[in-house]
This record gives sequence, C-alpha cells and structure tokens, in this order.
Amino acid sequence: MRWVNRKIRPAQAVMLGAIPIVLLLILYLVLAANRHAINPADKILPLPQDMAEAMSALVFEPDRLSGQYLFWADSFASLARLFIGLGISTLSALIVGLVLGVLPPVRATFGPLVTAVAVIPPIALLPILFIAFGLGETAKVALIVIGIAPFMMRDIAAHITALPKEQIIKAQTLGASSWQVMLRVALPQAMPRLIQALRLSLGPAWVFLISAEAIASDIGLGYRIFLVRRYLSMDIILPYVAWIAVLAVVIDFLLATGSRKLFPWAHGASH
Repeated sequence: MRWVNRKIRPAQAVMLGAIPIVLLLILYLVLAANRHAINPADKILPLPQDMAEAMSALVFEPDRLSGQYLFWADSFASLARLFIGLGISTLSALIVGLVLGVLPPVRATFGPLVTAVAVIPPIALLPILFIAFGLGETAKVALIVIGIAPFMMRDIAAHITALPKEQIIKAQTLGASSWQVMLRVALPQAMPRLIQALRLSLGPAWVFLISAEAIASDIGLGYRIFLVRRYLSMDIILPYVAWIAVLAVVIDFLLATGSRKLFPWAHGASH
C-alpha cells in the first residue's frame, strides 16, 4: 500500500507523534551528559536533576518578598492576559468578519483598512501601546488583540465571502433580510472556521504575550524567562519554555475537541 493511502489509527498516531519527542529528549540527555562530563559546572545544558531542583523552589516555596509561589503566579498572570486577548480577538473577529463577509458595501469600505492593520508588524506597535496605555495590563492585552484579530477578521470574512451564492439566494427567496442571512446562513458556517482561525492564532498570541511581558512586566512567564536569562539560568528557562509548550498544546487540543463536539458536520471528512 502506498503511504499516501495509509490510514493511521488514533493509537498509532499517538505513538508516531511521541517518537520525535522521545528522540529529542534522548539527544538532549546525551549532549547534556557529555557537557557535564567535561565541565560539571556547565549551565547551558542543565541535567534533569538540576532543572528539578531549580524549579522546586519556584513551584513549592513561597517567594520571600511577595509570598507568592512564583511559578503558579507567573502562569496565572500569563494565562489571564492570554485568555482576555484571545476572547476579545475572537469576538471582534466574529462580528467584523460577519459584517465584512455578508455586506459588500461594508467590505469595500473597511476591508482595505483591516488588511492594512493586519500587515503591520505588531511588535513595531508595542512602544506606541505602552505610550498610549501605560505599562499595565491594557497594553499587553492590546498587543495580542492587534496581533491576531485582523488576521482572524480577514479569514472569517474570506470564508463567508466564499460560501455558495445559492445559499444566500435561497435564503432571500424565502424572505430573509440581510440580518437574517448573516445570522441564519453565515454565522453557523463561520463558527468552525472561527475556532480554526483561533487555533492558528495561538502561536502568534504567545509570541506577542511573551514579548510584552519581557519588556514591561513584573510577573508572568515571559517576564521570568527574561529575568533569569542574565544569570544564564537555563535550568529555569528550559522548564518554563516546556511549560509554555504544554499549555499551548492543551489549549489547542481543547479547541479541536470542542470544535468536533459542537460542529461534527464540519469535520465529516476526517471520520
């Protein structure tokens, strides 16, 4: 059987997906062991026990100054900023995407503006956001929204624009107004696409969040990573990066599972 025709069962997919990760871990352990055999004080590739010892203080011991468990405080702060930014971006993308996709006059008027905002590098706007909103939470959330919302708006609008014209004509034949076409025809078909756009935006959202926290913050995963880098504390940086990857994978999995549960008709080809 040709590989292009081979079907992969879920259990096989898990096993195959684990192979590269296990190989990378083995490679890391070998390289770290070799470096420590040459220099026991090496800090570039810390051994697992070194990372466990460094992280235990952040996870299980309260900070002497703030009294907080820093690892969990960093995680909750970053996740709060991320979820607020994703929530605002998703809601705005749905509303603007529906209006742009269904109403040609609005699309012709505001479509170029959305496109122009979408192609501006969001990191270049970070100084402007800090000047406009200060160094608080608003600027960090605004960077996430500006970074991913225009892309999601364009994606939803393009998806709705590409819907078969027959659907809109049939709805109008039955007496549907523009508002009803938007809610009864476009909205149900936009929801699976919205979740897909949100999944694709998770990576950039994390990038913008970590960037904002690294520049102006006193708590958060990005803040902690850039705080300890001056001490070459790879025994903290690597676990934090791994934790960010775990959080991103879990969020993506929950979104994918929710989409399949809520909109099974949109995933019929995968069953």
